[in-house]
Amino acid sequence: MDVDTRLLRYFAAVAEEGSLTGAAERLFVSQPALTKQIRRLEDALGVRLFARSRSGMALTEAGRELAARVPALLDGWDEAVRATGRAARVLRLGFLDAGAVGAVPEVIAEFRRARPEWRVELRQFDWSEPSAGLARGEVDAAVVRLPFPGQEDFVVRELFVEERGVLLPARHPLANSATVEFRELWDEPFVAAAAETGAWREHWLAAGERDGHPVRVGAVTSRPDEWLGAVAGGCVALAPASAARFHSHPGVVFRPVRGVSPSRVALARPRRRNHETAALDELLRDITRRLSRR
Repeated sequence: MDVDTRLLRYFAAVAEEGSLTGAAERLFVSQPALTKQIRRLEDALGVRLFARSRSGMALTEAGRELAARVPALLDGWDEAVRATGRAARVLRLGFLDAGAVGAVPEVIAEFRRARPEWRVELRQFDWSEPSAGLARGEVDAAVVRLPFPGQEDFVVRELFVEERGVLLPARHPLANSATVEFRELWDEPFVAAAAETGAWREHWLAAGERDGHPVRVGAVTSRPDEWLGAVAGGCVALAPASAARFHSHPGVVFRPVRGVSPSRVALARPRRRNHETAALDELLRDITRRLSRR
């Protein structure tokens, strides 16, 4: 019988948190999706792993047996993945958007010339995974926008700061303004990321920069095409300045905004240091030096 390692990671999170709510927040997935995956694992194993109650999720005897073995299983798999990467000399670099990745491709090209035995793979993630694959162990490092949930668990090196603006429907009364005051947008319906993304969602709603004024969420999206479509349909959205270069829609305009903090772009990696992260640190230093001269 084959079991997806992601199901085991989900199981371990629920076992450690003792609740679906806490585990869903930790994994950045919705609670219904997590419930479905736990049931998939139970069905595959043919046993109940948790006794469900209003107070949480208690491990059954079978669940306790699995919980005792899963950490070693996952550690062994993670080391196998790392060993494979070392043998192939592959660095997996996650990112969210072209604006954040910025000058990285040019630096990576230089890194490849200097270290031809290494291959760098770029992997793009949508906004439902603001750590760009780090939290799920799918990449060795990631170009991220701060803050992202769980960032304290990683080594984070800030690269550059980018101003935020606003995407407006082309027919919006403020669409012809040279600059928009954020206060003018407080009552508008905003496009938001999923609630599970926590601090990421709050940052892109500027929830802490409204003087206590409540946020009105008009749409929830995780992809650029959905994001632009929601704005064209009547919502507004805060966006990095680079969005004007990389994303376009005939019904959407970008305008600078006064009254919100900028977006901070960083490169992050796991705290565990090994052969691939030593090479990665060299890449980080190159990227930082290059971006500091921009």
